[in-house]
Amino acid sequence: MSKKEKEKNQQENPQEVTKQETPITDTPVKEPDVTPEGDEKAEEAEEVDELEQVKAQLESSQKEYLFLMAEFDNYRKRTLKEKADLIKNGGERALHDLLPVVDDFERAIQAVENSDDVQAVKEGIMLIYNKFVKYLESQQVKAMDSTGAVFDADIHDAVTTFPTTEEDMKGKVIDTVQKGYTINDKVLRHAKVVVGQ
Repeated sequence: MSKKEKEKNQQENPQEVTKQETPITDTPVKEPDVTPEGDEKAEEAEEVDELEQVKAQLESSQKEYLFLMAEFDNYRKRTLKEKADLIKNGGERALHDLLPVVDDFERAIQAVENSDDVQAVKEGIMLIYNKFVKYLESQQVKAMDSTGAVFDADIHDAVTTFPTTEEDMKGKVIDTVQKGYTINDKVLRHAKVVVGQ
């Protein structure tokens, strides 16, 4: 319908035109949000169920945590006891292996009392000494060879210094007063030495 026709129509029937001009919208009318009572109860029941599940999981986790804590505490106590036993009885094996050397010394003492042969006694003592040195080597204990070596404060204790006429012996070990020993390449006892000056 053109504008002219509309104007003409409006002049002839003013009431009809106003009715037609009011726009008609297709928007649906909103109904108020009212949920039935049954749906609310179902939602509440779901929330309660979910809450109960979370509580059950939490309780289970707490029990598991307490169990693990108790188990770890028992483990810690057991390892401390084992460690104390190792420290207490650690030397047992070493001392057990020394007993044959003591037996040999006792036999040597009896031989000295009953024998006039000095050479036989000397040989017996040397056998015991060699047996003892082999035992120490089996335990990774080794004697240091210090005489003639350069003085090293990490492995030597200087008892005294001694003036030397030889230039190449200055700062070196002239004499070993007491042997030093290492165990597994760690100093067990420092060597007491005389150092050239």
